[in-house]
Amino acid sequence: MYTQSFNVPDGASASAVKAVPASQDPADAARQAHFDTVIDADGKIEPRDWMPEAYRKTLVRQISQHAHSEIVGMLPEGNWISRAPSLKRKAILVAKVQDEGGHGLYLYSAAETLGTSRDQMFDALHSGRAKYSSIFNYPTLTWADVGVIGWLVDGAAIMNQIPLCRCSYGPYARAMIRVCKEESFHQRQGFEALMTMMQGTAEQRAMVQDAVNRWWWKCLAMFGPPDADSPNSVQGMRWGIKRISNDDLRQKFIDATVPQAEVLGVTLPDPELRWNEARGHHDYGQIDWDEFWAVVNGDGPCNKERLATRVKAWNDGAWVREAALAHARKQQERALKEAA
Repeated sequence: MYTQSFNVPDGASASAVKAVPASQDPADAARQAHFDTVIDADGKIEPRDWMPEAYRKTLVRQISQHAHSEIVGMLPEGNWISRAPSLKRKAILVAKVQDEGGHGLYLYSAAETLGTSRDQMFDALHSGRAKYSSIFNYPTLTWADVGVIGWLVDGAAIMNQIPLCRCSYGPYARAMIRVCKEESFHQRQGFEALMTMMQGTAEQRAMVQDAVNRWWWKCLAMFGPPDADSPNSVQGMRWGIKRISNDDLRQKFIDATVPQAEVLGVTLPDPELRWNEARGHHDYGQIDWDEFWAVVNGDGPCNKERLATRVKAWNDGAWVREAALAHARKQQERALKEAA
């Protein structure tokens, strides 16, 4: 997963972003011209290619925030593995959580090709300097929340991530191809789980509706602030990192989800939601952006819990990393002796 909120700077407000001054080196000017030509031709930039420092920093921030989101995103659903209602649902959820962990590893690997180590990225996350998707700072109160995360949260993620398969940075684009295939399966699995509940008891149907009510607006905010309040998006689109604006992605998601909600039999909690024949799209109400920014900046219901859980997992796993490094050293020493 997950969101256009990857565009927010780590550990700073949006207003703190500073422009990177252009280099005065003629050689850099020539390299910049070549870079621009590749971007204009919709080509791919690879790790060994020259790239502007601002492009590199933007990618490191976006890809690492994406990776952090996948890893932290394991927690809300992982919380329900031991409480899944059947062995089948438990197996499905275990597989999904494992997928999310794999996505994080793909993305950390892609970010490492930009010259940032995984330890540096983990340190930024664990110290609270790095951001991750705000959607994971909300609690999963019932089993229906797990299905809604699959249907709506992963659905929003797919809408955002499919264009990333055409990102101008090669390693990121290639990693996203597999991620999107797996996220699409997660979305269908979530919808199927909710459909099963909607065919059950009145209590189960009420549980699904309650979960939809709590997650709908949060999912709309996942696409990031309105285009008018997202000045960095323009540069991201110019570089081919981003392909579709926040507002356009949000509109596509709403238009795709409304008929799914009708099939499911739930009501989306927006009294202003209606089809606009003239626009050819659904109109919708106002998103609470004050809540969004409060959660992004660390004041959500589960921010402290999520970060503490990740730090504890990292500390508890120190012996595994140390053992793996010791084994690697022994293997290297043995290979050197055999070669001597």
